[in-house]
Amino acid sequence: MKSQIAEPHLRSGRKVIYQGNEACAKAAIYAGCRFFAGYPITPSTEIIELMSSEMVNAGGNFIQMEDEIASACAIVGARWGGKKAMTATSGPGFTLMQETIGFAAVTETPVVIVNVQRGGPSTGQPTMSSQQDIYQVKYGSHGDYEIIALSPSSVQEMYDFTIRAFELSEKFRSPVVLLSDEVVGHMREKITIYDGEKKIRSGHRNYVVSPQEDFYTGNNSLVEGQLHDEEGRRIGHLPSKSSDFIQSISQKITNHIDEIQDIETFFMEDADIAILTYGSVSRPALKAVKSAKGIKEHYNLSVGLIKVNTVWPFPENEIRRLTESCKYVFVPEMNIGKYYKEVERCVNHGTVVSMPKIGGELHKPAEILEAIAKEVGHHE
Repeated sequence: MKSQIAEPHLRSGRKVIYQGNEACAKAAIYAGCRFFAGYPITPSTEIIELMSSEMVNAGGNFIQMEDEIASACAIVGARWGGKKAMTATSGPGFTLMQETIGFAAVTETPVVIVNVQRGGPSTGQPTMSSQQDIYQVKYGSHGDYEIIALSPSSVQEMYDFTIRAFELSEKFRSPVVLLSDEVVGHMREKITIYDGEKKIRSGHRNYVVSPQEDFYTGNNSLVEGQLHDEEGRRIGHLPSKSSDFIQSISQKITNHIDEIQDIETFFMEDADIAILTYGSVSRPALKAVKSAKGIKEHYNLSVGLIKVNTVWPFPENEIRRLTESCKYVFVPEMNIGKYYKEVERCVNHGTVVSMPKIGGELHKPAEILEAIAKEVGHHE
């Protein structure tokens, strides 16, 4: 199964060698981003540095804010001023942005937030990688809402997924998070990029009378952090209408999971064992699958890979379908075992095994194969 995200962008273009963070900035310009606000933080700083020149060259606006709270607020305001907008940060800054992410969700403001993950909590490991923010992306802000989050594993995907993030954000009028990490942000690879600007159409808010979303156009719009009806009137004191509103901003995403989700599979046609990964861990996991000859010979079990590119909303039905014939599902990730809990919840056949790794280093292919052999040997 090929990625639905990357496929359209790989037909033509020019070849360059970019760092992941550089690719993200270039892709944002191509996607029509014309406002960037941010505050430097390792390991995302290269995005801000490149945007400081690229944005001006593209006729947009760049501003270095006093902190990440101000950065998130600035891009929300800029989007309502008519500019596609993005910010980039890492774990500590992403924490500070949470209230504004919730505000963007409730006001249906399409913005893109890049989180190049590093180890935490707090200042943590500024120069080391992790996948520890996987739950914070979905549950970070208070209240009920849904989020879309993409997780790249290569420089090409950093480019393609940034463009896709803008497409999804505009279509579903929602904040979208590009959940990268230090490994992808700082590696360099040969990729295909595009010049010019990709025209991305905007969807309509659910709760605004006029379909025109920008200020200063002669139409009446209300950007209201409290729950409100289709005419902008506050409804927080009305349980029924408040329920309808929350259902609306959630279901516009959950009801379209089939359209939003993106999963790649490798050697899953007759797999008895599935390795399910996302982000940079997909790289050693794929190498492990290709090197799993010993598992096949010793246990007569085939190994395949499920690579989840759109980590939220969680593609429950598709993962259940892909693993229905598997005896084992292994979930390696660079945290204490968070996404594993989502997989375990939906896979009600076979054995689901968590393979956490913390400390800032990727799993090695040999480590993955050893863990598989140990688990299978224990049961066989």
